[in-house]
Amino acid sequence: MRDVSIIGLGQVPVREHWDRSLRQLGADAARAALRDARVDRVDALIAGNMLCGELAGQRHIGALIADHAGLGGIEAYAVEAACGSGGVAMRTGVLAVASGALDLVVVVGVEKMTDRSPHDITAALASASDADYEADVGLSFVALNALLMRRYMHEYGVRHEHFAPFVVNAHNNAVDNPDAMFRFAVTEKEFLSAKMIADPVNLLDSSPVCDGAAAVVLCPSELSRQYCQRPVRVLATAVATDTLALHDRADLLRLDAAASSAHKAFAQARLGPRDVHVFEAHDAFTIMAVLSLEACGFAERGQGIRLGLDGEITPGGKLPIATFGGLKARGHPVGATGVYQIVEVAHQLRGTAGKNQLRGSPSIGMAQSFGGSAATVATTLLEAPR
Repeated sequence: MRDVSIIGLGQVPVREHWDRSLRQLGADAARAALRDARVDRVDALIAGNMLCGELAGQRHIGALIADHAGLGGIEAYAVEAACGSGGVAMRTGVLAVASGALDLVVVVGVEKMTDRSPHDITAALASASDADYEADVGLSFVALNALLMRRYMHEYGVRHEHFAPFVVNAHNNAVDNPDAMFRFAVTEKEFLSAKMIADPVNLLDSSPVCDGAAAVVLCPSELSRQYCQRPVRVLATAVATDTLALHDRADLLRLDAAASSAHKAFAQARLGPRDVHVFEAHDAFTIMAVLSLEACGFAERGQGIRLGLDGEITPGGKLPIATFGGLKARGHPVGATGVYQIVEVAHQLRGTAGKNQLRGSPSIGMAQSFGGSAATVATTLLEAPR
C-alpha cells in the first residue's frame, strides 16, 4: 500500500445558501481544492452526502458534481454513511490511492438542507437512527442526545452548566473563521439561558441546520511535492460501526465505534492519544463531544467534561478541539462535515489556518466523524509536512 497525502484543500462558507444548488456547492468546493493543488484533472471524484434524495430530490450526485466541476467523464460516485458520509468518503478516497488503482482523487463532502421545512429536515435526519424502534416512535436526534446527556449527568454527578465550556470554546473559535455560520461569541450565562429543546439539551447544545461543501485532493505521497509545497500526509484512516438503536448497546455511555475506529487508526499510525495535538471532534451536540473524548482515550470515563472545565480544549490547552468553530458554530451540513474537519486539521498542520492557527506548530492532527448516534465512525490521522 502506498502512502497518501493531501495536496489540495477547498471549502465554501457554511450558510443558508438560498442562491446555490447542491451541484453548485459541490462543484465550487471541488474546483477550489483543484486550484489549491494546481491540477486540472483527477482520476476520480468521490462525494460524501446523506440527504440529497430526501431534501434535494437528486441522486446520482457523483457524476452530477463531476460534470459541473469541469471533470466530466471521470470515475465518480457517492458514499453514504449518514452524518459520517464525509469521513467515510475520505477513507474511500485514501484506499483508492493507497491501493495504486488511482493517482489523483478529489473527495467532496456536500449537503443542501435549508430549502425544505424544519419538519422535512427533522424527518430526514431521523433516517440515520433505527426507524422501527426510534424514529417511528417519535425520537428525533435531539431527543436521543438528550437521553445520553441525562444519563451522563446522572452517572457522573454532572450539571448542565458543566457543558458550557464546549459551546463557549466553539463560538470563540468561529469568530475568526470566515467560513463559519455563527461568527459570534457565547457566554456561559447565554448558554444557560438558551431555549430548551429536549431537556437537558438546549438550543446552544445543538449544531445548526445549514448548507455547505468541502473538498480535498489526494495523491501518492511520493508524487505530492510535484503539486504542493506543503503536503499533509495521511497517517491512518479507519471506520467502525455500532448498533443504530441506543437500547441495543451494552453500555449507553461508551461509544464503541468511536473507540474501535480510534484504536485502529492509532495502531496503523503507531501513535496514541498523547501524540495528538489537535482534534476535530463530532460535536453535533455537546454530549457527543464529551463522549468522543472519552472513547478515543483522551480522558477517562466520566472525565471528558473536565477537559472543558479545565480549559484543555481551548487553543491554548493540551488538546484543542473545534478550532474553527466545530459542528456547533462552523455548522453541520451533515454529509459534508467530515470533509470540513479534514480541511481544518490540514490547515492547522500546514500552517495556513490564519487567525485560527494554533501556536507551537502542531504536527499530528485527528478528525472523527459520526454517522447517527455514533453508529458509524470514521477516524483520520494526519501529519504535518516535513
